[in-house]
Amino acid sequence: MIDVRPLESLGGADHGWLNAKHHFSFADYHDPARMGWGPLRVWNDDRIQGGTGFPPHGHRDMEIITYVRKGAVTHRDHLNNEGRTVAGDVQVMSAGTGIQHEEWNLEKDDTTLFQIWIEPREKGIRPRWEAATFPKSDRKNQLVQLASGKPDAPAEALYIAQDASILGATLDDGQEVTLDLAPGRLAYLVPAKGSVTVNGVAVPERAGAAIKGEERLVIRAAGDAEILLADLPPHA
Repeated sequence: MIDVRPLESLGGADHGWLNAKHHFSFADYHDPARMGWGPLRVWNDDRIQGGTGFPPHGHRDMEIITYVRKGAVTHRDHLNNEGRTVAGDVQVMSAGTGIQHEEWNLEKDDTTLFQIWIEPREKGIRPRWEAATFPKSDRKNQLVQLASGKPDAPAEALYIAQDASILGATLDDGQEVTLDLAPGRLAYLVPAKGSVTVNGVAVPERAGAAIKGEERLVIRAAGDAEILLADLPPHA
């Protein structure tokens, strides 16, 4: 099953400084049919106006992955972590027992990003934050694990405390990549740029594709494309 969720069908809110689209129920958007996908609970598509951002606030027991699509985001937290993550790169925050943080777009222009929340395999872990650079050239026409808690994860992938992976690829027009899914596993795919087909099913730019019961995914670019994909266990 490949259930395509077009951008215009997503929930969302426009706060002026923040324009957000929600793939799953979040804040004031509630859809009982879109409460999550396995342990994936949030996939937000955010545009943050230059010079604005999220003031200090707290989270608990969630793995929060940020993929910057354009611009940059600056992170600060109560653990004295601070860093600037630029387009194409990734940051991971394990909220664990509790973390207070803030996220700002200190750039002149808008920043766009995906914010992804995954439930951890266990609650009460030690909170932490880290970021890493992932050159898009390294993902050219191949899937690369950006964040993962799977046993076979490469050393360069940022750690998340769940048997899940976030993978990315940049695809030239007509090129394809494949991903084998173990029985029972789920996937969620979003083209950050351009459109793709997944096993022949069209997925437009910034739409979501909720996938289950597929042993192999064949992802083909319809024009130049950039994709992000979550490989997930069936339950948190």
